[in-house]
Amino acid sequence: MQYVTEKYDYKNIFFYFEQLTKIPHGSGNVDAISNYLLSFAKEHNAECRQDEKKNVVVFLPATEGFEDRKTVMLQGHMDMVCEKDLDCPHDFTKDPLELYIEDGKLRASGTTLGGDDGIAIAYMMALIADKDAKHPAMELLMTTDEETGMYGAQALDTSDLKGSYLINVDSEEEGRCFCGCAGGLRQNCVLDIQREEATGIIVEIKIIGLTGGHSGVEIDKNRTNANKLMARLLFEMRKPVDYSLAAFRGGKLDNAIPRECIATIVVKNFNLQSFRNNVGALVTKYKSELMNSEPNVEFEFGIVPETKTVSGLTGNSFGSFLYFLIQAPNGIQRMSSAIPGLVESSLNMGIVFTEEQKAVIRFSLRSSVTSYKQFMSSKLDYLISILGGESSTEGEYPAWEYKSESDLREAFKALYEEEYGKEPVFEVMHAGLECGLLFDKCPGLDIISIGPNMKDVHSPNESLELESAVRVYKFLEKLICRLK
Repeated sequence: MQYVTEKYDYKNIFFYFEQLTKIPHGSGNVDAISNYLLSFAKEHNAECRQDEKKNVVVFLPATEGFEDRKTVMLQGHMDMVCEKDLDCPHDFTKDPLELYIEDGKLRASGTTLGGDDGIAIAYMMALIADKDAKHPAMELLMTTDEETGMYGAQALDTSDLKGSYLINVDSEEEGRCFCGCAGGLRQNCVLDIQREEATGIIVEIKIIGLTGGHSGVEIDKNRTNANKLMARLLFEMRKPVDYSLAAFRGGKLDNAIPRECIATIVVKNFNLQSFRNNVGALVTKYKSELMNSEPNVEFEFGIVPETKTVSGLTGNSFGSFLYFLIQAPNGIQRMSSAIPGLVESSLNMGIVFTEEQKAVIRFSLRSSVTSYKQFMSSKLDYLISILGGESSTEGEYPAWEYKSESDLREAFKALYEEEYGKEPVFEVMHAGLECGLLFDKCPGLDIISIGPNMKDVHSPNESLELESAVRVYKFLEKLICRLK
């Protein structure tokens, strides 16, 4: 059977990856893919188990000659971020992804690809199916709901695991080996709002075309947050335009930098020319400011020509909501003083929406310093409480702290220099990984995180470099055999 990536394949890693893309597996919708992976392991006569959170653990015995080696764990998560272009009809609950190759990179049409972290799962499937593989005893950990709070890893029972080494395959740059990561949490801020009748011309404002991306990996790339930009537009429109806000919706995931935002306003005493002049001047200013960092940003205005009466926020409710959007911190908060160039602490205003009686603002907070993570959370709680709202947190996970000594890291370094003729890069990342949770459950684990070249994960621009994915898998085969 032909498949898109057939000519690039090695030991069926891309065949298995394509099978995964046919099964909807967004965070919170992992039953089908978990059951598929469990069946796959059983079909290949591998010992395996599945828990209530749908994590799947597969046990592979040592092959001949490797019986005296320490057990090695491979780990990745089976859920993907479900982001798509505004005009894309794809339904992540039932539709397979539409894959294509461009310049040696695998992409999905109008949607995220799920290379984060489907490639790790595909690697493990290839290892399960490879009857000629040479390796020590292995434990393959396929976790769930990583993208929304690492809930699978939090619930994982590790009492039967014997691994000494853990190789997490959830990083996105070949040759860059991660040895630590930030901790994080999700914070939900809620404001009660009151509404009243508002009469005027309805205008739907859209901000589209922003780059977006992963709120950890790309937080230092100066990418504009659509929710923040819309808040600024609404703020600076207040004096030249007399309007009420009827609805606001921006972002789909708290851990993705929002690329799009839609606000619906009701303009009183509407004058088309005046509106175009005043708002047009603001748009021109923003596009000039963003011409280098966000050259594709667009502002669209859909105007309903007849006067209508709708439900808009009262002046006080709108004032509180807009004040919070303008004042709430977003982006990098502190750089590391210990590791040059590392973002220590950040937060992302990922999702904002209004309902009939409340406005909801959801953040993803990250920091390699636990006390500062708690300080950022307290700031949000204080700001929303001053305005009469409430906040709550969930999905908190610990930082994975850098170890000064690591046999696994040294083995990686030696093999990398042999294979590539240069030294690898060792780093601590600002994005969150499940490594911290797994280390807490299995103290003493020696851990690294690696992966093939991927770009723009958590956005529809996501891509997986196919030749890199093959190289990393071949490297993994050798590294596993190298460990003593």
